[in-house]
Amino acid sequence: MEKVKIVLKDGSFREVDKGTTVLDIAKQISEGLARMAVGGEIDGNLVDLSYPVEKDCQLSILRFEDEDGKEFFRHTSSHILAQAVKRLYPGTKLAIGPAIDNGFYYDFDSEHKFTPEDLEKIEKEMEKIVKEDLSLERFELPRNEAIAFMKEKNEDYKVELIQDLPEDVTISFYKQGDFVDLCAGPHVPSTGKIKAMKLLSIAGAYWRGDEKKKMLQRIYGTSFEKKKDLEEYLHRLEEAKKRDHRKIGRELDLFSIQEEGPGFPFFHPKGMVVRNELENFWRNEHVKRGYEEIKTPIILNEDLWRQSGHWDHYQKNMYFTQIDDLQYAVKPMNCPGSILTYKRKMYSYRDFPIRMGELGLVHRHELSGALHGLMRVRCFTQDDAHIFMLPEQIKDEIIGVIDFVDFIYKKFGFKYHIELSTRPEDSMGSDEDWELAISALQGALDAKGLPYKINEGDGAFYGPKIDFHLEDCIGRTWQCGTIQLDFQMPQRFDLSYVGTDGEKHRPIMIHRVIYGSIERFIGILVEHFAGKFPTWLAPVQVKILPITDKHFEYALKLKDEMFAKGIRVEVDTRNEKIGYKIREAQMLKVPYMLVIGDKEVEAQQVAVRSRDKGELGAVEASQFIEDVLAEIQDKVMYQ
Repeated sequence: MEKVKIVLKDGSFREVDKGTTVLDIAKQISEGLARMAVGGEIDGNLVDLSYPVEKDCQLSILRFEDEDGKEFFRHTSSHILAQAVKRLYPGTKLAIGPAIDNGFYYDFDSEHKFTPEDLEKIEKEMEKIVKEDLSLERFELPRNEAIAFMKEKNEDYKVELIQDLPEDVTISFYKQGDFVDLCAGPHVPSTGKIKAMKLLSIAGAYWRGDEKKKMLQRIYGTSFEKKKDLEEYLHRLEEAKKRDHRKIGRELDLFSIQEEGPGFPFFHPKGMVVRNELENFWRNEHVKRGYEEIKTPIILNEDLWRQSGHWDHYQKNMYFTQIDDLQYAVKPMNCPGSILTYKRKMYSYRDFPIRMGELGLVHRHELSGALHGLMRVRCFTQDDAHIFMLPEQIKDEIIGVIDFVDFIYKKFGFKYHIELSTRPEDSMGSDEDWELAISALQGALDAKGLPYKINEGDGAFYGPKIDFHLEDCIGRTWQCGTIQLDFQMPQRFDLSYVGTDGEKHRPIMIHRVIYGSIERFIGILVEHFAGKFPTWLAPVQVKILPITDKHFEYALKLKDEMFAKGIRVEVDTRNEKIGYKIREAQMLKVPYMLVIGDKEVEAQQVAVRSRDKGELGAVEASQFIEDVLAEIQDKVMYQ
């Protein structure tokens, strides 16, 4: 029997008979691994456990806890959902049903209007399918036979998908019991592997994401290997609902989205306090690191966007207008404006690096169905910066930005992980430039000793990037910071500087953000802190609560003293009981409440109540002011 050589994940070698399946190889390694296995990865491609190994290759046996292993699990869960729906509502037509982050969904075209009550019924049918432990069997058909097969089953959407494929391609299907679905796979071996599932919600979704096509019904769900993990996830979802920044934003009067401007946020006075504090912190830290702040126009002419490459690579995301019969664009990015600012004069090599920071307002077209509070909007302010540098400064400048991002995220108490995104299909520039840029980013990460994941093909159209995904207090991740290394824009705009030889040379450029979007970062902070901002960020830092009107004079005197020292303070002079005032201040998540009664007036003290720690007792008013100012100055973070 012919042998093939495989390299396992740990670097060890193994020889097996040609045609040995991934599952059999797992059994050869250990029975325990075979029991836990959900699929395999061969030379970077995901395959079923039944896949026969026909040539020398690199092989990883995947379990549920592996990121790719979850995809097997959840993709199969979507097929179980589709089978259950077809059993309960036979006239339903199937669209698509992929695995997604933390779960799966399936799109259906059904005369039955799905309701939240239906989800429980569908779940019970899914549990039956799991108990039946149906094998998932892959089979293939020529394209014409596949079309006929799907027409016979009256699956119009599947027919359309197959018709879009090349004529010479073989079409794959997966069968589980009486259910068959068009699918490239891969899947777990049987439905019995799926032990913990939950359907979560129903939404509308246009077929193929095209708002001109039919609206389908999408059912979302999630699945885990163990019920305990599912329960933990559902608990996090409930916690996330409580922390929804849209809900808290209304309660704390921070921002709103008006019907007259969908996707265009309105910031209210208290929301502006949070925003201004974030921007002031940003400015102060940038000054310390040698950045100069600039401001560039929101609208610039078509020629600029053609020159930058945005016209060819980003036009569908842009807004346009006409001025004096000429075409202009509302900027979706700040980089062309920074480049024009650089070009205003000739620099010498001695001037580098040049670090230009900008809190730049940008506008990008988003479909109405994608809009989500402050997280997905049509206009937002990027905390942008563009660094122009000499080739020999690339590594140090990238490391400097990495350190800056690390400082900011740690200040807010965020953990994070890093992804390196490489060249996308829609890109500009030479292979050599892209290889140099990717190598430079990798070199900086390796020099810092930071772990990172390669995210193939997800770079910007002008260069690769390092993305920072921060983790909030309930385990969700958010992509915020990015570092993009760009050889293309300096070439397209013919940027230059005078070198040591007196000749003109081309600088290199970094694009970077840390917050990412001020709006989105505020949304993340609202949910991270559940609206309980640390004192330095809180819209109202101290609420003074006089018990009766005879305590107003002392309360107002304290307010004036605190206000003069920069503390954001309010006095509640309403004719309400003190318990009511305390509860309302607590609901508004004010960090400190000062109760003023006869004792406090007589002793020139305040009875301090902390939002997070409860009653702290009476202290000298001057001492309380001193302590709060220190907390604000040090930007103390807590939850």
